[in-house]
Amino acid sequence: MSQIRIRRGKLRPARVAKYAFLVLASFLSAFPFYWMLVSATNSNQAIMEMRMFPGANLIENWKTLTAGYALGTAFLNSLRNATVTTVCALFISSLAGYGFVVYRDKYKNLVMSLLMLSMMVPAAATLIPMFRMFSRMGLNNSLLGVMLPSVATAFLIFMFRQGTQSFPDAIIQAARIDGLGELRIFLQMYMPIMKPTYAAAATVTFMNAWNAYLWPLVILQSPDQITMPMLISNTMNVYVVDYGMVMLAVSICTIPTLVLFFALQRSFVEGILGSVK
Repeated sequence: MSQIRIRRGKLRPARVAKYAFLVLASFLSAFPFYWMLVSATNSNQAIMEMRMFPGANLIENWKTLTAGYALGTAFLNSLRNATVTTVCALFISSLAGYGFVVYRDKYKNLVMSLLMLSMMVPAAATLIPMFRMFSRMGLNNSLLGVMLPSVATAFLIFMFRQGTQSFPDAIIQAARIDGLGELRIFLQMYMPIMKPTYAAAATVTFMNAWNAYLWPLVILQSPDQITMPMLISNTMNVYVVDYGMVMLAVSICTIPTLVLFFALQRSFVEGILGSVK
């Protein structure tokens, strides 16, 4: 018993240091979010004075934001773009990942390697060619033009491919023997079992689509197609920046992704772990 107590005593400093580090890391991670919420309730002067507590300027910041910018239009446009992009990307990318594992072809590993190689190409390098191609197809200022570059990304296909490798092949073979078609196997058996992977992919895709700025800025050329990142950028392009209003806009922009992440947090972790087995 005395030896156990001594060992426990020796481990205490290390344990205290570990928890102290975790507390510090958590504080540093959460402080920017806290500062954003507090700043949304303060005036510009209070923010410049580094006030750390909530103020009484929230209503004034809201009135300034809604009076000068199309907040409702931008929010609904971002929600529409992100939702449609996420639904289409999940279906197409999961179908591709399913096909890479279930069907046998001697060139599929080569194709997958080329897809992974495409992730090394910077997005800015493809901006001008994509814009010219989409302009010739008449997809400027349209939902389809915003959505198409994100519906079949190499990352999502790789995620579903890795997740599908743990999918029992016996289930597919038994379903084929029972006479189920390939599409019914995918819709009725594969998709329900792969819910954690879908949740992880949905979280990543929705966040990327919601926070997208550069491509929507290029392809959307009408004021009524403005998105939340574009609106926040517009609030900064003035001679005198109202930081309280800007922080309120950023706080509103954060809400959908925050709600989605907390709603799918458990499935997100399971899906990420399952995709790298």
